[in-house]
This record gives sequence, structure tokens and C-alpha cells, in this order.
Amino acid sequence: MEELAILKDIFFVILYGGVTMLDVVAALYLLLRRGNAFAPEVTSPVRLRRWASAFFMATAVSHVFWLLYAFHPSTKAYLTVCALDVLLLIPTMAGTMLAMLQDRRRKVWPIIVALLPAVILSAICIIRGNEALFTPVSIYIISLYTAFIVYLLFAVRRYRRWLRDNYSDLEHKEIWQSFVILAVFLLYFIGYSSSSENPVPLYLLQLGNILIVGLLLWRVETLQQLGETTLAEEGQKNSAPAIPSTIGPLLKKHCEEGQLYLQNDLTLAHLAQTIGTNRYYLSQHFAQQGITYNAYINGLRVRHFIRLYHEAVANHRIFTAQQLAHESGFHSYSTFSATFKQNMGTTVTAWMRSVSE
Repeated sequence: MEELAILKDIFFVILYGGVTMLDVVAALYLLLRRGNAFAPEVTSPVRLRRWASAFFMATAVSHVFWLLYAFHPSTKAYLTVCALDVLLLIPTMAGTMLAMLQDRRRKVWPIIVALLPAVILSAICIIRGNEALFTPVSIYIISLYTAFIVYLLFAVRRYRRWLRDNYSDLEHKEIWQSFVILAVFLLYFIGYSSSSENPVPLYLLQLGNILIVGLLLWRVETLQQLGETTLAEEGQKNSAPAIPSTIGPLLKKHCEEGQLYLQNDLTLAHLAQTIGTNRYYLSQHFAQQGITYNAYINGLRVRHFIRLYHEAVANHRIFTAQQLAHESGFHSYSTFSATFKQNMGTTVTAWMRSVSE
């Protein structure tokens, strides 16, 4: 068979080669660079960097496979490249998405096991040189991807709860933006599955690849490394005795009166260590109160802001809301603004206006 006509388009060949090199550079950058270029103040998760690097490298290898197929097209070559893509791209994509959730280490091997039927059917297609079975393979893979999205939705819900139970400042920690990446992944794979020799979808696929590289690099470098729940702590939940009644008074003494809440990004673990208890007891104490750790700390900070505001007004001190929010322990003004509205039922500006009237 002759080489595919798309190879005669010099602009596409240049774009295709450039995207392949971009994937390789992105993979090596994440694997070899220690610090962040996009957000130097953030320490990104090592596990996430490795999985994202593996995904970029898998994408580059996929580009090489398809280039070889373009020069020597055949039914068996096409089916082989598709099967290799399934084995390389889906596990590394899933590993990347799961590595963004840091409440516990989620395994990727169940996804690899779930891919085995697709691999077996693909092998049968390759041996027979028949594309008839490839349609059910595609349907199975799309179903698997859908199931993974559903699982991720539940996992993210649990992750958000974990964040609010352990961290007072959620800046560089929330992962709702990751679903944008997941949606781009889905659109990319749909385009990949329906692509043909038509140059338009092939160009769009390369542009989609560039978008994925940019989004994923940004997400990796702006997501803060967090501590994972240890197995000992998980086991402790089933064997721990009653929660000590001294936790409430200890919190009042050290956190409220001692104003520990003014520390930026004060964690549950740090607070527990300071008052002489452990993370499990402290988190269960907040659960009994019907609040999260995040709500407790930020509620104290909002009340501190209100005190500072009244003092500043009484002393005729020149100030800004941003300055008082920072002095109250908030690292991000956007976080303060959202927390203030949640606690007070109105915006900061509206509240200050009503108080001054």
C-alpha cells in the first residue's frame, strides 16, 4: 500500500513533528526538573509529575507509531497501533488523574486489568487482520472511560471532604480544574477514535495535543504537594477509644486564645500536635460539632478580621480589606472573600458599608 496522502502536506508534517517533540520535552521537563517554572512557590507532587511525564512520553511514542503506519499502512498495522495506544495512553492518563487526588494512594492496576478484554479482542483482530471486532473494542473502551469518570466524581467528593477536614487554606489544593483536563482528554479520545485521512480532524487532533500539554503542565505545577493518610491512621479509625473531652478546652486555650489560627495554611496535623492529641481525635471532634476543620479555622479568622476592622475604624487607622484579611491569617483574599460571605451572609464590601452607616 502507498503512504497516506496526509504526509504530502508539509505543514501537517511540521506540526506533527513539533507536537511529538513538545511531548518529549514536556516529559523530560517534568521528570528531570526539581522546581516549578510556572509557580515557583508551589511544591508539586512527585508522583503526579512522574505520571504526567509517563503520559507525555506515551503520547510521543504513539505519534512515532502512527508515523510508521503512515509510511506503511495496512489493516494489521492500523490495528496494532490502536492496540498499543490503548495499552500506553489509557493507563498513563488514568494514573495522572488519580495522582491529583492526594488523600490516599489509588492504584492503577485495576484499570490495567479492566483493559485486558480490549487487549485480547485487539489481538484477535490483529491475528485475523479483520477490523470487525474493533467496533466492540471501541465501545468497551468508551464504557470503561465513562465508568472511570463516574468513579472519579465520587473520589473527588471524598477528596474535597478530606481537604476541608485537614487544611485551613485550600489555595493550590482544590482540583476542580482537573475536570477541565478530563473533559479535554475525553474530547481528544473521541476525536482520535473518529479521525480519518481527512486533514481537518488530523490538524485538530494535533492542536488538541498542544492544549493537553499546556493544561496538564499548568495543573501539575500549580497543585500543592500534600501529605497522604497513612495505613496506621486508617487502621486507627476502627480501634480508637472515645474522643478525649479535653480537646475542646485545649482548642480554646491554644488555637483561639493563643491565636494559632493566624498561621497561614495551618494544618490539622500541626494543630493536633500543638494541643497534644492526634489527627484522628481532632478530626472526630470537629465531626461531632458538625463542622469541618477548614470551617472552624476560617470562622475564627473571619471573627478576627471583624475585630481588626472595628479597632482600625476606632483608631482612625488607614487600612484595606486585603491587608486586614492577611493579618487575620488568610493567605488568599479570594479565599477570605468567599469565606466571609459564607459566614456573614453578605460580601465584605457590603458589610463594611453597612457597619459604617
